[in-house]
Amino acid sequence: MRLRDLLDSSTVKVSMVSTEKDEAIEELVDVLVRSGRITDREGVIDAIMNRERQQTTGIGSGVAVPHAKHESITELTAALGISKSGIEFDAIDDKPVRVVFLIMARVDDPGPHIQALAEIARLLQIPGFYRKMTEAESVADLLALIESEE
Repeated sequence: MRLRDLLDSSTVKVSMVSTEKDEAIEELVDVLVRSGRITDREGVIDAIMNRERQQTTGIGSGVAVPHAKHESITELTAALGISKSGIEFDAIDDKPVRVVFLIMARVDDPGPHIQALAEIARLLQIPGFYRKMTEAESVADLLALIESEE
């Protein structure tokens, strides 16, 4: 599973404006709606927020990976957002989040969803990767960074 295969210029945002978790999730879902990858905006937001109520996906170290499954999703899809100022995401370390990977999966096919989460975890272990992501000035720079590390 290559994360770069899930992301393109229409699904990446390098200057998120949200400052709170709910806003950030809606902001990235709207990115996926505009890109044509999501058709049921409210259903997807509800699925993600239900998942967040179980346990935060703010995994710490400035990263959140909100993810869920929904019946309207026909293939694994993702969005990536970078916040220059930080988002209050109820992260497990209580620190603001600057990198948000949003993953939406099919209800009946958990394999690719798990592989995408594993690839995100792998990339974040690369020394300097998080810093380079947060310093990216453009979508093209961010996509090139991911491409170079995969």
